Amino acid sequence: MSRIGKRPIVIPKGITVSIEDNIVKAKGAKGELTLPLPNMGYVDTVVSNDSIVVTRREDSRQARREQGLVRALIANMVNGLVKGFSKELDIVGVGYKAEVKGKILNVSIGYSHPIEFPIPEGIQITVDKMTHITVSGADKSLVGETAACIRRLRPPEPYKGKGIKYTAEVIKRKVGKAAVGAGVQAK
Repeated sequence: MSRIGKRPIVIPKGITVSIEDNIVKAKGAKGELTLPLPNMGYVDTVVSNDSIVVTRREDSRQARREQGLVRALIANMVNGLVKGFSKELDIVGVGYKAEVKGKILNVSIGYSHPIEFPIPEGIQITVDKMTHITVSGADKSLVGETAACIRRLRPPEPYKGKGIKYTAEVIKRKVGKAAVGAGVQAK
């Protein structure tokens, strides 16, 4: 039995939600989001005055799975419009830095040229001390994908930890090469 799927989603004041043709549209102070619902035919979504209820049509495993998924996606939309989501990245390395110029994030991370990363619509990027990047926005999946794309520019390497990493990420370090020739003579 789905425990999360049967909980109603409370719509806070200032947020309007409508469902038309399997497309959920939500509007709030932080912007407007749309979500096309999966059309597998297992769930029904109903918007009342101050809540959204996702019910399933049958009691199969697929219906329970879809009910939990749809409820979680809609809840993330509502939470994003109320609070927003953010991911934090750190740049580690001598001379590595980042700065925001308009709608472009300029990153210098050890390549022969700086990399220009275009900032998607609905995403705000701030840089503190040139090495701490904060990606924020109302759409949870877009915030996560943007942070992952920035990290992918130079993933942290395991020997010195240089690169772009999430703030809470722990890099598993490897031991470098041992000194060769200690006690061994060449012939």
